[in-house]
Amino acid sequence: MSGRAPGHCVRVCHDLDALSRAAAERITQAIRDQVRTRRRCRIALAGGSTPKRLYELLAHEPYRSRIPWKCLQIFWTDERCVPRGHPSSNGRLVEDALLAHVPVLRTRIHRIPVERNDPASAARRYEQTVRRVFRLRRGGWPVFDLVLLGLGADGHTASLFPRSPALAETKRLAVATRGPLPHRSRITLTIPVLRRANEVLWVVAGARKAGIVQAMLAHRPRARRLPAGLVLAQSKTSLWLIDRAAASRLPRRVTF
Repeated sequence: MSGRAPGHCVRVCHDLDALSRAAAERITQAIRDQVRTRRRCRIALAGGSTPKRLYELLAHEPYRSRIPWKCLQIFWTDERCVPRGHPSSNGRLVEDALLAHVPVLRTRIHRIPVERNDPASAARRYEQTVRRVFRLRRGGWPVFDLVLLGLGADGHTASLFPRSPALAETKRLAVATRGPLPHRSRITLTIPVLRRANEVLWVVAGARKAGIVQAMLAHRPRARRLPAGLVLAQSKTSLWLIDRAAASRLPRRVTF
């Protein structure tokens, strides 16, 4: 692996399938390491089309039997305000591709409660859940063991979009926000939560992401002000897994 600074590494994979297998290996090892030392692991999963293949891989061998599912606490980074069974639901994506096929304890699955179509209330309820599970004191912040993030061509990540008021949030763990149509109303973890994670795993695929990948990994001034740049700038450890199409504008030295 190569990276711009200690703790921030980049790996370029041949295609989405290779990227997904690399991500499955990293997630499996990260979970096992956390459980070995702390007897539990708390992760926040992403939605979107890119991680679907990753979730399908984790649900089957050789990964399924290597993961101590009963030691996991599973959260989501963000969710669209749609019914749980809606095709655009991040919760449904992870449920169908992964959770329905593995022996994870249902009491340790913490979905974002968007069913009542009141985004502000859903964000407060999700924050309460995170605070309860992490046993946070007043003013405390959760530290996820692993957060999985994608990257939009506009520099958004989770449901944090450019120019959103949510980018300035410094106190709340989760907020209601607005994204592009359809399904504009969303709930997302905030930047202070995401960048405190022990490890951020970025999975990025597709040629239309090449420009933003180049800007992010070159730490260009404009990129630093975008949502993904704000997370990246202060995250402890990050691993970027990128397919060749998304990496097409990167210098050769970051590939292997």
